[in-house]
Amino acid sequence: MNKKIFLFAAVLFWSICTNNQVAAQTKPISIQSTAVPFMLISPDARSGGMGNLSLGMSAESNDLFGNNAKLPLLKEKQGFLINYTPWLKDLGLTDVYLASAGYYKKLDENSSINSSLRFFSLGNIQFSDINGTPTTEQRPNEFSYDFGYSFLLSNQFSAGITLRYIHSKLVTGSFIGNAIDYRAGNTVSGDLSMFYKQHEDLSGWHVGMLLSNLGGKISYSNATKNKYFIPANLGIGIGYLTKLDVENAIEFGADVNRLLVPASPSATDPDYAALKDQYFSQSVISSYFNSFTNKYGMPIGESLKISVGAEYNYTNRFFLRAGYFMDNNKNLGNMQYFTLGTSFQYQQSKFNISYLVPSGGGITKNPLSNTLRFGSIFYF
Repeated sequence: MNKKIFLFAAVLFWSICTNNQVAAQTKPISIQSTAVPFMLISPDARSGGMGNLSLGMSAESNDLFGNNAKLPLLKEKQGFLINYTPWLKDLGLTDVYLASAGYYKKLDENSSINSSLRFFSLGNIQFSDINGTPTTEQRPNEFSYDFGYSFLLSNQFSAGITLRYIHSKLVTGSFIGNAIDYRAGNTVSGDLSMFYKQHEDLSGWHVGMLLSNLGGKISYSNATKNKYFIPANLGIGIGYLTKLDVENAIEFGADVNRLLVPASPSATDPDYAALKDQYFSQSVISSYFNSFTNKYGMPIGESLKISVGAEYNYTNRFFLRAGYFMDNNKNLGNMQYFTLGTSFQYQQSKFNISYLVPSGGGITKNPLSNTLRFGSIFYF
């Protein structure tokens, strides 16, 4: 099978399929499926080098993509950053990537503003009719644009808010023999973040929390009243920074993330039609709470994503990183992997790179193996 078609089918599965179930041999399996899953991809190379760890770690410019409550703690007054990730390169795909850019500016010692753009390209997709005859080509892509504000609440606490516009164009137009008019989906969302630091110099314990992608549902066609949930997420992280001496420091941390998205009903249930209507009729607010209920919730062991990692810092000029990511959801691949990363700062520029260590083999090989993330920060 063409690898791009495979990738596109996977994205369609996540984003616009109406049957969100995987049939098992003994019983149906419910999953938490959402639109715009690219919003769950960590865009920056610093967190990428620590197994996507970031929420409770010490402040860095790339926090504008996540816990922007940390931005007022930065020493540099303003900065511009760019990141690039070739996506699923181990499958042989060369034009699928995630790119991002951001800017922050400290208004004073207590507050800052930030803005960022993420763009996810799925490459060029060749469509064919039922006989395999090529019909049309499209280049599906998705992007989000953010604007955020963060401020200090006290010497130890800070908070941040982010407003976001999301655009998702997977396929547009109608096709022969199909009356459905496919279109791009659009919605708005927001983030709420908080950060606690034990000491003024950021040594000791830190705690971070992020409620992300709190926003409206999204639709991709004129043929259905059903709209799909975006990946609302609750994340909590801790970090501990110890200074070995004047020049050397090491920091450890752990993040736990959970989707606030209800699992869909089973397609094999005799009352599936009614349950499906109930599922899609949930309001956005009620869906957050329903994701914890027996009816729509996932088992605790399969609903958490865990990141652990460490960062070595030499004079704030050279960094080494390592991390581990674990997603225990067996229905979605039971994804686990190790990461490595490094960065160095030269004058007013900082360069980050991370690497996802290959794991598995054959049909169990992790499709994210050998993933590289590149990033640069330019301070003013």
